[in-house]
Amino acid sequence: MDLKEVNLSAPHSMGTTIIGVTYNGGVVLGADSRTSTGVYVANRASDKITQLTDNVYVCRSGSAADSQIVSDYVRYFLHQHTIQLGQPATVKVAANLVRLIAYNNKNMLQTGLIVGGWDKYEGGKIYGIPLGGTIIEQPFAIGGSGSSYLYGFFDQAWKEGMTKDEAEQLVVKAVSLAIARDGASGGVVRTVIINSEGVTRNFYPGDKLPLWHEELEPQNSLLDILNTSSPEPMNI
Repeated sequence: MDLKEVNLSAPHSMGTTIIGVTYNGGVVLGADSRTSTGVYVANRASDKITQLTDNVYVCRSGSAADSQIVSDYVRYFLHQHTIQLGQPATVKVAANLVRLIAYNNKNMLQTGLIVGGWDKYEGGKIYGIPLGGTIIEQPFAIGGSGSSYLYGFFDQAWKEGMTKDEAEQLVVKAVSLAIARDGASGGVVRTVIINSEGVTRNFYPGDKLPLWHEELEPQNSLLDILNTSSPEPMNI
């Protein structure tokens, strides 16, 4: 690639896939791990699910710098809130703090966030805060460039009253589908399960994810691809 032909001052395309799903007893958050700067992969194993409190996490998409500074501010304010009240902040309080900062700085921020967690008052909750600072409580939320490929899938696959395992399997399958279609999503899949028992983090490496239509299996050498048969068509 000739760098003279590349406009380095042009806006960089930023892509990701983030998901939050409620289930019967808590929530599951999931994300891919690719951080891109235009056509370059800046980080192939980043963690896009950030802790705000012991019981609330946020999935970050858009500008990495913007989403990180919003998360840092919210974490600081929630820490002060917890000290003043003497008890953990609720998911709604955390989500509204994110909304307040996103809305008041909407002309400067380029980030979409999904806040999820569990508290003793309302149980598991998911809130979507897209560009502009709107807040929407939803049973499931998807965001990032990979979400364009997932709306129909979630309309068909999501259901009320799912178990923890069903919800996590849905999240992993959805992120792997987005990775297969979206060039700005990739790497590994990370999930965070939050319920009354606490928080569980899981990690799914890229070579352990399901293959979808026309995807190639991981190879040690490009020459091995010549001997690889085509994968089975997608089966949902």
